[in-house]
Amino acid sequence: MRIQAETLRLQAQVAAQAGYPQLAANLRRAAELTAVPNDEVLQIYDLLRPGRASYAQLIQLAEYLEQTYQAAETGKFVREAADVYRQRKLLR
Repeated sequence: MRIQAETLRLQAQVAAQAGYPQLAANLRRAAELTAVPNDEVLQIYDLLRPGRASYAQLIQLAEYLEQTYQAAETGKFVREAADVYRQRKLLR
């Protein structure tokens, strides 16, 4: 069973209009990730776990998502995670 990116984008619009900006952002990222193969999504998940990646690896992942899948929101999210992980010393 798969959900379509457009369905998620429409749900994001509804969430934003209802005053749920975080949910809307999550749904927009989910829409972007529908283009990413499942095995890559699992690799991304693994890299985002604390202590699994270096700062450079996470920045490289963000660039890869942006360039390969036009996943700008997800790339931004990964960059933010990299910064927070660096601040909290959660990088490999």
